[in-house]
Amino acid sequence: MSEDGRKLFGTDGVRGLTNRDPMTAEMALSLGQAVAHVFRGCRRGRHRILIGKDTRLSGYMFEDALAAGICAMGVDVLQVGPMPTPALAFLTADMRCDAGVMITASHNPYQDNGIKFFGSDGFKLADEIELRIEALIESGELDKCRAAADDVGQARRIGDEQGRYVVFLKKTFPSDITLDGVRVVLDCANGSAYKVGPTVLSELGAEVFPLGVNPNGRNINDECGSLHPENTVSRLMEVRGDVGIALDGDADRVMIIDERGEILDGDLVIALCARNLAERGALRGGGIVATVMSNLGLEEELKSLGLELVRTQVGDRYVVEAMREGGYNLGGEQSGHVIFLDHTTTGDGLMTALQVLAIMARSGRPLSELAVGFKRYPQVMVNVGISQKKPLENLPSVQDAVSEVESKLAGHGRVLIRYSGTELKARVMVEGEVEAEVQEYANQLASVLKQALAR
Repeated sequence: MSEDGRKLFGTDGVRGLTNRDPMTAEMALSLGQAVAHVFRGCRRGRHRILIGKDTRLSGYMFEDALAAGICAMGVDVLQVGPMPTPALAFLTADMRCDAGVMITASHNPYQDNGIKFFGSDGFKLADEIELRIEALIESGELDKCRAAADDVGQARRIGDEQGRYVVFLKKTFPSDITLDGVRVVLDCANGSAYKVGPTVLSELGAEVFPLGVNPNGRNINDECGSLHPENTVSRLMEVRGDVGIALDGDADRVMIIDERGEILDGDLVIALCARNLAERGALRGGGIVATVMSNLGLEEELKSLGLELVRTQVGDRYVVEAMREGGYNLGGEQSGHVIFLDHTTTGDGLMTALQVLAIMARSGRPLSELAVGFKRYPQVMVNVGISQKKPLENLPSVQDAVSEVESKLAGHGRVLIRYSGTELKARVMVEGEVEAEVQEYANQLASVLKQALAR
């Protein structure tokens, strides 16, 4: 159970090992029924829910189960097949659907899968709606809410979704410039962007060298994509490309590589885009929103530009919530989720890459020059396997150990301990100026935490 009482939902929907609770066909059917019931009352007339997926083998099973549950409640289903998560969010709003459902486990291996939901506005669901869905499933009330035989929903596939999304992405790119002559290595992780990714870059004029565009149901994220950007680096050096783009399985995150083979994570990309937007007077809110995991170097870079950094808990949905509340138009995560709220409602790896390419094209400078000056503090993460999630504030030995390490860092680093929202793990992060010391501190804290949780 999560700290806010949710049993099914983690930081980004429902996720787990396929055919094991909660990621079973039976649960998918119940989730379909529940989301259809919740959104059926949002407006008058015929109701429609959009379903998309990435390229995992189990996507077909969950797609059919969800569709059955939704149709059983008298709601129609539109199926778009393999599409990026941000495309599903865009299409949900663009096609005036009541809700959208994306079947994906993002960057996880193919054996895992997940289900996440979007409202009619294309934004991820608020915690209270997820809690309502859970309550409906637990209560057994859904059995009493099925549609009459004459009113069951219809499911059909639509065929123009890729073109819609490509046009949408191209409209976020300045209309007065092209990517003519730009050599781009694009790794789609054998995931959901394997068609739209190369298409949008080619149509803007780039010469594209594709990787990870041959999905077989089992090779998504397998030694490729944003988790393994070294493949993009290698190909980039081989073809002497200008920029590398490495997406994850559902294309909502990205790692970008400059012409020298240096990898720009989400923090550096956010810093680059924040500087550009601020220079053009287009950055709203006086800063950006990121998570507690973002590097101290990002905070210092923004401070040098007179901008603030607002931090949230981990999860791009929480970044988006803070952006909307505070009037910010740029935010994201170190992992490569970057949100341009002027254009979209969630992280979009291809859109992020296009914004960076536009900055390059406008400046006429290579990416390595644009990214210079960013100081990244050594940051070490140690994962601790756990069997329970005790409140960290109730573990005095852990609190004492954290205070001791913070004292040694003397204001030139950070300590963060948190529980994973999707796995039975605790994550210990330490940041500081000397990598060897940071590694030592992280290991010490992980050991103390493990002992404290074992009692």
